[in-house]
Amino acid sequence: MSGRAGPSPRAVLALLTALMAVDFADRQVLVAAFPALRAEWHLDDTTLGALVAVVTLAVGLGALPVAGVVDRWSRTRAIAVMGTVWSAAAAASALAPGPAALFAARVGLGAGEAGYGPAGGALLATSFPAGRRATALGVFQAAGPLGTVVGMALGSVVAAEWGWRWAVGMLAVPGVLLALAVLRVRDYPTVRLAPRGRRAVAGVLRTRTVVAAVAGIALMLVVASAFYTWLPTHFERDLGLGPAGAGELAAVVMLAGAAGTVGGAVLADRAARHDPSRMRGPAVAALAASALLVPALAVVPAGPGQVGLLLLGAATVTAPVGPAVAAVVDVTHPGVRATAVSVLVVAQNLLGLTVGPVLTGALGDALGLATALALVAALGVAASVCFHRASRTYAPDRDAVASAPAREVAP
Repeated sequence: MSGRAGPSPRAVLALLTALMAVDFADRQVLVAAFPALRAEWHLDDTTLGALVAVVTLAVGLGALPVAGVVDRWSRTRAIAVMGTVWSAAAAASALAPGPAALFAARVGLGAGEAGYGPAGGALLATSFPAGRRATALGVFQAAGPLGTVVGMALGSVVAAEWGWRWAVGMLAVPGVLLALAVLRVRDYPTVRLAPRGRRAVAGVLRTRTVVAAVAGIALMLVVASAFYTWLPTHFERDLGLGPAGAGELAAVVMLAGAAGTVGGAVLADRAARHDPSRMRGPAVAALAASALLVPALAVVPAGPGQVGLLLLGAATVTAPVGPAVAAVVDVTHPGVRATAVSVLVVAQNLLGLTVGPVLTGALGDALGLATALALVAALGVAASVCFHRASRTYAPDRDAVASAPAREVAP
């Protein structure tokens, strides 16, 4: 390992979390530009939705290949390159002369962001001891909803004052600066561990704890993405709020989700001192999410009581994420940690974040939006079962990793 000291683990966490917030803000800031894009280029809702979805799709498709490179090369250098690429794509989005060019730039944005979650997660997992790993990864994951809110809110202000191009490209320079600052972080030695590539992914998926935890996270993100996408519409229809008021109230619910992500991770690290399984807390949180959200939409009439339950439910929906990611890292050899986290990223994007809004929209067309949200919220019960299964296999899977042979090489 390099002889330079580098920033402290807390400074590394702050830096990577800030970059993760920029990552998600760059994804979602285009939403604030929708009215201007409709007016300037006469785009329909399907095209606008595709401009958002293509980023998630590119992240999901690129995560595994990029993670293999990260595991073999360097976490810090990879992050510097990826942050520069997606920031350049954000700048290109602001300069796009037409819809086709904007679509291509958004593909580049997703391609640049594809490996950041795996690389950042692997770096943090090694920077913090197991007893504080869930907290660190929970803070890192909480930057997603926080960045989403910041991107939408700040983008709306900038778009109103200076136009949509400034809003879309406003984070390009901060993104590059944060990405390059990661080069000062002390990387951990690259660990050579065969096999690589698809065989490495297959090996990760043979670990029972990984499969159960990933399934649980994907199910919870179906719920989270459904609520984050459709709550503004629900508040408009059922509470009679205007678009601005509905958006502001939905943003508050999303911030409750970010707080719950951090809080759930902190509690999980504390509970781990007495509960070696790590996964009982996520199982309880997932069950609590359904217990709060299903009655809120199916039983409680629209009003302050319903909003209160939604806030509590939002805090529990993403509370299992940090502990579950930490458990996946704990049962994965350091030589393929980025690959293991990339499996999570693929599940998050292709099975969670993509499915939730579409499934809820289809159910809403048939049954009504409130009923659709209540049905999707019931998936927390299935996620709880997955996390419970992971709790039973965590200890033997972790012990098996400790005995795996490996050889370190210089980063």
